[in-house]
Amino acid sequence: MWMGLTLLAVEAVEEGGGLFDLNATLPLMAIQFLILMAVLNAILYKPLGNAIDERDAYVRNAKAGAAERLAKAEKMAEEYEQSLADTRREARSVIENAQAEAQQIAAEKQAAAQQEAAAQREAVQKELDEQKASALGQLEQQVDSLSDQILGKLLGSAV
Repeated sequence: MWMGLTLLAVEAVEEGGGLFDLNATLPLMAIQFLILMAVLNAILYKPLGNAIDERDAYVRNAKAGAAERLAKAEKMAEEYEQSLADTRREARSVIENAQAEAQQIAAEKQAAAQQEAAAQREAVQKELDEQKASALGQLEQQVDSLSDQILGKLLGSAV
């Protein structure tokens, strides 16, 4: 059966004049091919190409925007880090100044307290010296009067 079909096909080809017959079907097929290309180009390829181009432009714009935002974010992060470092330095300086002022105030208060204590000690010492001198003066008077009495009794009994 296959043999019979093959023989019929070979006879049909031999009757037509060969593999390439140049008749009216060749230009007709070429025109059909060009029309098919124009229709496919208009219906399928141009819209598909436009969609691909639009998508490509969108992706490029999105990448450019993302790169720009990333650069901006990195710049902002760098500025933030710089600002944070400056703030830390300022805070450290303020703390050091406050500590120095507190130490100076404490030293001044301590010196004032020591001077006040020395002044009070001197005042107390002066008062004690005055009381001692007064007590010694009174004792000398009492000693003198007792000496006079003792002397008067001793001389009075001897006379």
